[in-house]
Amino acid sequence: MDTIARPSTPRRTQAERTALSETRLLDAAVNLIITRGIAGMTLKEVGELAGYSRAMAGWRYGSKAALCSMVVRAVSEDWLQTMAAAVGTKVGLAAIHAATDAHYRFVRDGADRIRAFYILWFDSIGPDPELKLVIANIHERRQRDIERWITQGITAGAIDSQVDVRSIAAQFCAAIIGIVYQWLVTPQADTEIKQLHEGLKQQMSRALPPAH
Repeated sequence: MDTIARPSTPRRTQAERTALSETRLLDAAVNLIITRGIAGMTLKEVGELAGYSRAMAGWRYGSKAALCSMVVRAVSEDWLQTMAAAVGTKVGLAAIHAATDAHYRFVRDGADRIRAFYILWFDSIGPDPELKLVIANIHERRQRDIERWITQGITAGAIDSQVDVRSIAAQFCAAIIGIVYQWLVTPQADTEIKQLHEGLKQQMSRALPPAH
C-alpha cells in the first residue's frame, strides 16, 4: 500500500519562537501578578507556568523588576495602538472623548492584563527605580498626548485659547488613574465604571469650552 505523504509543518523561525515565548511569559506573569501579587510571584514559577523551564524567565529577564517592566511596556504598547486607532485624526474634545471611550473598552475587554498593568503602576510608588522610571515615562507620554489634542483643538478654533492646557491634561490623567483604582477595587461594577468614563467626558467638555 502506498503511503500518503503528509505535508510537513514549517518550523517556526527564531523570531517567531522568541515572540511566542514572550507572549507565554507575559501571560504567565500576568496570571501570577493578579492571583498572588508581585511579592508572591517568582521568576521560576513564571517560567514553569509559561510551559518552559524554571530558569527561562530568569535567563530572559534577569530579575523580577525587569520582568515587571516588560509587562508594563507590553500592555502600554497595546494601549497606544488601541488609542491611536480610536483617535485617528481627531483633535480637541473629539480626540479626548474617543480616547476615553477606548480606555473603557480596553479595561473591559483586556481585564487581566490591564489589572496586572495597574497593580504594577500603583506598586511603582515603592523603592524599585526601574519600574518607577518606566511608569513615569508612560505617564508623561499620556499627558503629552492630551496636551497635544487640546492644543490642536485651540489651533483649529474649537477650544477657547484661554484654557490652561497643562492643568486640564493633568486633571484628565489623574481622573483616569482614579477610575482605574475604583475598577481594581470593584471589578464587577462595569456599569459604574462606564458611568465614570462618561462623567469624565462631561467634565472635559465643561473644562474645554468652545472658542468665542
